[in-house]
Amino acid sequence: MAARPAGFRSNFQPGHARVIPMLLVTSNKPKQLLQISYIGPVRLEEFQSGREDLAAQLAELSPGFHLLADFSRMESMGLDCAPELGRMMDLIGQAGVDLVVRVIPEPGQDIGMNILTRFHYQHHPRTVTCKSMVEAARALGL
Repeated sequence: MAARPAGFRSNFQPGHARVIPMLLVTSNKPKQLLQISYIGPVRLEEFQSGREDLAAQLAELSPGFHLLADFSRMESMGLDCAPELGRMMDLIGQAGVDLVVRVIPEPGQDIGMNILTRFHYQHHPRTVTCKSMVEAARALGL
């Protein structure tokens, strides 16, 4: 094992990984794909900080883009997140999403997305729910 630089400290303990709650928003302009990954125990703060990222990514896409919403690494989401999730869905709908592909490996992880979709996507995009990223990639034609 390599020696650590002087003054280097780490709290890492083998076998004790810590998940940092995150809402990761990325896009691929050439593929017209917006990806939102929900990681760990997602809290209201992650939604509030992710809204700016979302607006910036949406500005790069044209109406008719596809959304990949990955819930596979989400541990939990508080009820207080629902209004902010709805606002984000409103922004995505207003930007012209055409296809929504969700990755929800376990049915128990579904947080009422079908109901939220009906209320927040004005143009009713085609929606597909997948159990894996491989299945989602197929649904997106990647």
